[in-house]
Amino acid sequence: MGLRILVNTAKTRAQREGRVLPFSALNSPGRIPEAAVDPDRFRPEDDERYPGHWSVPPRDLPEERLLAAETRQLIAAAIDSLPATQAAVIRLRDVDGWSSEEVRNALDISEVNQRVLLHRARAKVRRALEDYLAPA
Repeated sequence: MGLRILVNTAKTRAQREGRVLPFSALNSPGRIPEAAVDPDRFRPEDDERYPGHWSVPPRDLPEERLLAAETRQLIAAAIDSLPATQAAVIRLRDVDGWSSEEVRNALDISEVNQRVLLHRARAKVRRALEDYLAPA
């Protein structure tokens, strides 16, 4: 009986930890983490004045256009196009107004993982909005 509990606990922990990417894995050779923002929007590290700073900073988005029904549909479509977990996190946090703790508990994810997923989801939705709202 005790061995079965140990095995089940190990399996559960392996499943849970398999969904989380430790920070140490980001520097692993051959592993290129998904960028939340296009790297081309930043100055190169060898830039003399502003290494690593924005070369193309995010634009302020006009509020009246953000409130338009067409824009809301674009946001919904952008969220729908996200990977499932990113879509769930951004919907629960930004659309439904859940707290970080409520989202973590509902999705059984760590605080760090929830923050990364939300950051990536917001960056992708913002990119879609910037593309849509760019002057023609």
